[in-house]
Amino acid sequence: MNNDFQQARNCRVCKAHLPFEPRPIIQGNNHSKILIVGQAPGIKAHQTEKPWNDPSGERLRAWLGLRDEQFYDADNIAILPMGFCYPGRAKSGDMPPRKECAPLWHKKLIGQMSIKYIFLIGQYAQTYYLKDKLSLTKRVENWQDYQPNYFVLPHPSPRNNIWLKKNPWFEENVVPKIQSAVAPLVTP
Repeated sequence: MNNDFQQARNCRVCKAHLPFEPRPIIQGNNHSKILIVGQAPGIKAHQTEKPWNDPSGERLRAWLGLRDEQFYDADNIAILPMGFCYPGRAKSGDMPPRKECAPLWHKKLIGQMSIKYIFLIGQYAQTYYLKDKLSLTKRVENWQDYQPNYFVLPHPSPRNNIWLKKNPWFEENVVPKIQSAVAPLVTP
């Protein structure tokens, strides 16, 4: 295992601001071909130490066209959320991801991988990486503008079912393009 990944997994920089003991939930190695950048681990991921281990993860794997074994194979998929640890609960949903993780770790870890595509999932990841002023919907509608490096996706949370109903074009038109891009890169 790469020493930088181990250091990131042992990070305690924001310990004083977390509701539980820090437990960075990341995945990746120097062979990873696809990077998933989401918000932060949820409580179930924190408890099980397994990223995207909830209904959001099930939907994300379906969008990518991947089985669990493919998704959790670090040679296929790297996972570096904006915040590496569960940030705690807010009035509606989880707290925003901690701001320390991405600037501290992303560039260092990404530089060691064989990334072909970066999937920016949700507003936090898109705002950090894209630096534009567009809404999430406009970004996802114009996903081709971010190629060849990025795919932009809404968050797959069940909390976004209303967005998905209002924007059926995403699952009808964009998801098949995502699956076509992902399939040749992953180990069957």
